[in-house]
Amino acid sequence: MRDRKRMNKLLSIALSGMMMLSMAGCGSSGSDSAADSATQPAATEAAATDAGETEQAPADAATDGENVVIKMTWWGGQGRHDLTQSVCDLYTSQHPNVTFELSPSGWDGYFEKLSTQTASGSMPDIVQMDYLYLTTYAKNNSLADLQEFIDNGTIDVSNIDANLLKTGNVNGKQAALVLSTSLLNVGLNPDVLTEAGVEEPTSDWTWDDFVTMCETVQSKTGKYGVSMDSVLDTNIFNYWVRQHGDKLFSDDNKALGYSDDKVFIDFVNMWNDLMAKDAMPDPDEYAQISTLGQEAGPVVTGDAASIFEWNNYASKVSSVNGAIKMVTPPQANGGSKGLWMKPGMFFCIAETSTVKQEAAEFINWFVNSEEANEILNAERGTPVSSAIRQYLIDGGKMGEQQIAMFEGVDAAAELCGETPAPDPAGISEVNEAFKNAANSVYYGQASAEDAAATFREEANAILERNN
Repeated sequence: MRDRKRMNKLLSIALSGMMMLSMAGCGSSGSDSAADSATQPAATEAAATDAGETEQAPADAATDGENVVIKMTWWGGQGRHDLTQSVCDLYTSQHPNVTFELSPSGWDGYFEKLSTQTASGSMPDIVQMDYLYLTTYAKNNSLADLQEFIDNGTIDVSNIDANLLKTGNVNGKQAALVLSTSLLNVGLNPDVLTEAGVEEPTSDWTWDDFVTMCETVQSKTGKYGVSMDSVLDTNIFNYWVRQHGDKLFSDDNKALGYSDDKVFIDFVNMWNDLMAKDAMPDPDEYAQISTLGQEAGPVVTGDAASIFEWNNYASKVSSVNGAIKMVTPPQANGGSKGLWMKPGMFFCIAETSTVKQEAAEFINWFVNSEEANEILNAERGTPVSSAIRQYLIDGGKMGEQQIAMFEGVDAAAELCGETPAPDPAGISEVNEAFKNAANSVYYGQASAEDAAATFREEANAILERNN
């Protein structure tokens, strides 16, 4: 009976999703979150690690006024590609000696290609980098130190939060400049909550409130209270661990940072209980849902009440459902501040680049120029420059959800602790071990206690081997 209910629910979601997509056209965007990046193979890290052995090209060969070609790569959807092309065209119109050789791509395969380029000494001059891989590329000297360009005034960081700026620093080297920031949030469909007779949560809600909301939505409407994969990567778990006064990784990144496995056990049991009550999809159900894409997912179509996402979620799906709202994640009773400002993505300059100065000048303009950011319109997330954020708000061109996203960054500041260090080398393997351990509970193959012990053993071995 339960399997039939689930099949009917999934069929309904799929049909709703197809209808939504037919109305939305082709406006999907590429993946920006670390959650999406967890699927990248560990081979990426290994390939990048060998890059330090390549012969380095002479730096800064070009001088001011000479014709310069800047090679640049990034991931994203077609919308990002078009906007970035327009920005580069504008820059060339203002700096006729500078042209660009652009190589955009989707998320899939991006880091495989980059690792190959790095190993051969042909990394593009400017590289869009994810927090997930920053440490791997920085520790093998593949990335130039941007501090000299900050110190000499080429790159202006005066309007960037110091804590966010620090996220690009690896082992004392400013290997990257953060472009955007995001916060872990919960996306809400207000119509589903109203249908279930549930009030919209506020920033002071607790995990008990969250569980009650999910169970009530399911019992009153037959819909999911939350629709997501709770273990796609370790981001939500990291938030949970931080709320309990611990950290996910040790200071030297050679082991897990929490000592009591109860933190893992309680986390996994909470989600398992929700699955058992049909208040959230199990792994097999979510695998089917994930094929629909973000803009046709259950929260957007009205088949689920909530989803854990980054704070740009509502803005990304606004063309399909403009009613989606965001709220900070549930708080732990008496716990520590678990939330943090996540760097959305970075720009790095390759150590092998012969045009480092010109690349640094462009990055500064990309981050701080009003006219550049008018074009970009926060497509990469909430801009790190507070001056640019205010400029865009005042410009009157942003939608309600974008404004709420910007203002939410400031509103959540009091809930945020220190941004954790970049993910350690081997994080892809750790994410996979975490997912496998949790799923062994969800499939009834192991107890939460045994899964916690398995994850600890495997994660510690991975971290010790890679760091």
